[in-house]
Amino acid sequence: MKQTIAKLNHLHIAPRKVRLIADGIRGLRVNEAEAQLMFRPQRSSGPLLKLLRSAVANAKNNDKLNLDKLIVKSIYVDQGPVLKRFLPRSMGRATPLLKRTSHVTIVLEEGLTAITPRFNINVSKKIKKSKGKPQTAKLKTERKEITKDVQKPKEKAGFFKKIFRRKSV
Repeated sequence: MKQTIAKLNHLHIAPRKVRLIADGIRGLRVNEAEAQLMFRPQRSSGPLLKLLRSAVANAKNNDKLNLDKLIVKSIYVDQGPVLKRFLPRSMGRATPLLKRTSHVTIVLEEGLTAITPRFNINVSKKIKKSKGKPQTAKLKTERKEITKDVQKPKEKAGFFKKIFRRKSV
């Protein structure tokens, strides 16, 4: 069976924390592993999702593998270089602070049978506005639909708004 390998070196997250997320996607189909990583709140799920998508792109373009058959055969996290820093303490002392890094390797393998995915993942593209933060296209359309459904009549300024306004009249 054909395999595809993708690597991520010098990730500035401790290997112990990355292994927690990596263990959750080992053995899953690519579609389900991507969904798992998208909805995890941990910081390491973002770089792992990017690595998984890179491995899928490698399998599709370089090795011409069928995406419906791809399975995460193995994913392992090794320790990278450790940055040694010091934290000041009382009475002129200093304690060592180890900032650990990780090396992540993911291996995708083509399974025997193509399994239809249980769901589809739609990645929305970001639209940049001239003012404010960038919003996704999906959120923008949802906001328009919500404002159409719920239209409240404008209320007149009440008694308290007249009394407690910022500028005096």
